[in-house]
Amino acid sequence: MSADKPLVVIADDDELLQQLVSHKLLQQGYATRCVANGEDLLAVVAETVPHVIVLDAMMPIMDGFEALRRLRADPDTASVPVLMLTARRGEADVVRALELGASDYVSKPFLPEELALRVRQLIQRASAA
Repeated sequence: MSADKPLVVIADDDELLQQLVSHKLLQQGYATRCVANGEDLLAVVAETVPHVIVLDAMMPIMDGFEALRRLRADPDTASVPVLMLTARRGEADVVRALELGASDYVSKPFLPEELALRVRQLIQRASAA
């Protein structure tokens, strides 16, 4: 992982989706790291704080909502942009994610190019703040 490339951590229990998102972001010049659950996500970000987290809501061990709650409660990760990428499309799920501090919300299925653009915008907003 190169220090000059922004790091995006992808937390999703679907390995194919991890590969798709990672491939698209690598093409765009980002470094990526993939994990399969919220517990692993918290362990990874405790080592290296990423520029953006792409987070699924439904994962084993610890779901994305609980992981997001814990990320926002930790001063080291409270300001890291989190893009929720999930099949949960209900209004209650979107509202819950935003109330917990999600920076953006994308429903599956999604367009990889749109996701890459949203990641870039989150990084730009965070660096301008």
